[in-house]
Amino acid sequence: MRERVKRYFDNFEKALTNLESGAEQSINDLDIDGTIKRFELCYELSWKLIKEYLADVGIICKNPRDCFKSAFSNNLIDNEVSWLKMIEDRNYLVHTYTFEESRKIFDHIKDFYVGSFKYLYAAVQQKSTGR
Repeated sequence: MRERVKRYFDNFEKALTNLESGAEQSINDLDIDGTIKRFELCYELSWKLIKEYLADVGIICKNPRDCFKSAFSNNLIDNEVSWLKMIEDRNYLVHTYTFEESRKIFDHIKDFYVGSFKYLYAAVQQKSTGR
């Protein structure tokens, strides 16, 4: 694994661990808001990890949508639709934000996105050690 990919992978691993913990333990609004911020960080690191990993195999992508589509084609993620919905949810949180909608997105984080991130983590780990 190239050093830059390894750095993103290591940072993504820490962010994912923190996100999992937040999603499992959130009991009040402050916890939920903290988990949402952890999701935003995990999202940013995930697409940058994908971008760097794919660059190593000769695939260039320049934005999250392109990276997620290429990641799906290369078996790094298992559900393209979920990842594209993740873009919408992340953008909503950052640019529009309402309290009510943020709670719905928190449910998406717990129910779908943590699992999606875990799949990416395992796929990159397996492909990097299997090369």
